[in-house]
Amino acid sequence: MDRFLTADDLAKTLRRDVRDGLAGTPKTLPPKWFYDERGSALFEEITKLDEYYPTRREREILVARAPEIAAATGARTLLELGAGSGEKTRLLLDALAGTLRSYVPVDVSGDFLEEAAAGIAADHPGLAVRTVVADYEQHLHLLPGGERRLIAFLGGTIGNMPPDARIGFLGGLRAAMSDGDFLLLGADLVKDPVRLVRAYDDAAGVTAEFNRNVLRVINRELDADFDPAAFEHVAVWDGAEEWIEMRLRSTRDQDVRVRGLDLEVAFAAGEELRTEISAKFRRERLEAELGAAGMELAAFWTDAAADFSLTLARPALG
Repeated sequence: MDRFLTADDLAKTLRRDVRDGLAGTPKTLPPKWFYDERGSALFEEITKLDEYYPTRREREILVARAPEIAAATGARTLLELGAGSGEKTRLLLDALAGTLRSYVPVDVSGDFLEEAAAGIAADHPGLAVRTVVADYEQHLHLLPGGERRLIAFLGGTIGNMPPDARIGFLGGLRAAMSDGDFLLLGADLVKDPVRLVRAYDDAAGVTAEFNRNVLRVINRELDADFDPAAFEHVAVWDGAEEWIEMRLRSTRDQDVRVRGLDLEVAFAAGEELRTEISAKFRRERLEAELGAAGMELAAFWTDAAADFSLTLARPALG
């Protein structure tokens, strides 16, 4: 295991993000802090909800297109950013079996990575599995090289970044790529706003609990006294930006103490704390942003309903 991120690094980043986000106008928090053990379990539950289509649609594309991806890339190394449980990864590993020599999963949780990687190594005894604990937004330049890498960034996570950050991230990724490398990028597509809002505000309230979980993380890690029940979950579509925003709306005037930061934060009744953006894309936008980062499309696929997309990109020639 390569470890570029320690528990101390994560604690420092959390402190900075919470201090900066709660001092801003409007108040914001990055979505990465949803994902402690409870948050990860809640998200797994979300992916199984009828309203939440992205996980199913991306898997549909991978089932149909994995052989084409393998033929186009001839990848010898699969490097996966934000590797997660590795369920969708197995579709790629099976398709790439003829050429693949190594699998490099990258995530912030070493324990989670080790467990998932051990299962993959057991099922693919000829495959070298090298885990990397890193924050892919900070450590792209430190990630392992290799011959003919396929870099997978799945799940629509690219949409959690605002446009400038996205292009900067993609540019950093391009700078770390060799000419024979490819990027496989999962991105959700623009569609009926009613469906989009439902996907982020399910009838069972699972997403609401997932959203409030960020407050529980701050309570535990920074000795804060947020009352999660005093915040209601809100999901809205921003048509101008073409993204969903998840927010937590204060149901009353309240003061929150974050003792670990020696910070007191006032919330007015009705004031909203933004916890996530999830941008939705059109092919033209993806092509333009990849182009701005120095990459070009090699292939573009959607599921049968055109809900979700997988883009195969490579360094632009010239």
